[in-house]
Amino acid sequence: MLCWPLINTSQRVSKADAILNAHGFCEMAGLTEHAALFGRAALVARDPDKFEEVTELDEAERAALIYERDHKWHSSKMLWYSISLCAVGAATQGWDQTGSNGANLSFPEEFNIKDGATNEWIVGIINAIIFLTAGLIGAFIVDPLNKYLGRRGEIFFTAIILTATPIWSGFAKSWQELFAARFIMGIGIGAKNATVPIFSAEMAPHRIRGALVMFWQLWVVVGIFLGFCANVIVKDVPRIAWRLQLGSAFIPSFILGCGIFFCPESPRWLMKHGKVAKGFRSMSRLRAHDIIAARDYYYSYIIYQEELKVARGAGYFARLWDCFRVPRIRRANYGASTVMLAQQMCGINSKSCSVLLRGAP
Repeated sequence: MLCWPLINTSQRVSKADAILNAHGFCEMAGLTEHAALFGRAALVARDPDKFEEVTELDEAERAALIYERDHKWHSSKMLWYSISLCAVGAATQGWDQTGSNGANLSFPEEFNIKDGATNEWIVGIINAIIFLTAGLIGAFIVDPLNKYLGRRGEIFFTAIILTATPIWSGFAKSWQELFAARFIMGIGIGAKNATVPIFSAEMAPHRIRGALVMFWQLWVVVGIFLGFCANVIVKDVPRIAWRLQLGSAFIPSFILGCGIFFCPESPRWLMKHGKVAKGFRSMSRLRAHDIIAARDYYYSYIIYQEELKVARGAGYFARLWDCFRVPRIRRANYGASTVMLAQQMCGINSKSCSVLLRGAP
């Protein structure tokens, strides 16, 4: 991700050195044909707010930068396509978690687990298992999946899981089979949920990144709404209503799996894995002009080099331990965990109240 308001090491060098460093970057990355472009981009990256003082820019580049500054939400069609697909990824979660809301009315009767304290626990664990496996398994396998499959590959892999498991749920012949399908579904949800916002953030321009990443929450709610709509549409279908309610959740994940093929890979991921030239081609598809793409990509490279110095080659478990070892990360981790716990408790309490009210005489 780009975060130049935090650190801009290119400000420490002169204009001549900035151009020289950019040319060296192009030679290292196999981008020598773009050396002049990256030289100008490096000058812009030294102080992005004062790009109009860079005399080396041509008129088309200067106009593109001015238009970007004056029209914050302007960008390439491919960026908006990719962000829209990330919204579908968020809606997938909402639809997955609401399918069971309607199905709860009839699948316990289908599997003869409707009455009794033990059966209540069985129904509860069938409902809750997707959240347990999402947090306890899915979230922790994200790092290796992203490392070996890439952002797009990981999203496609989880989209397959989230397409297959709702269909499997709809054809389940026992509560144990339904439990198994939802167990695997939760792993896919957890892995997808941790990757799609990162994919979105690594594609988005810095000026609108926060807003685009927070769209995740909005589209989760849209997915919940669509899931409830699907529940209502099929609620009166005899005997198989619960199967349709659970199975309908494959729709957004199917769209996600098909659509991800047309997205470029994350420029940041490609850079991190040594495919620097390919990363710039990806960035060029996500930006409205080459000078903007070169500026963002070159600055991303500078930030990445600084991050490597801090990380010092730490592996997966070392970085995981940093969540608790490093004070500022630990505090952020505790704060985020508390907020998420409170959010879920609020949702659970409201649902419980609605159930009690419906059952009141």
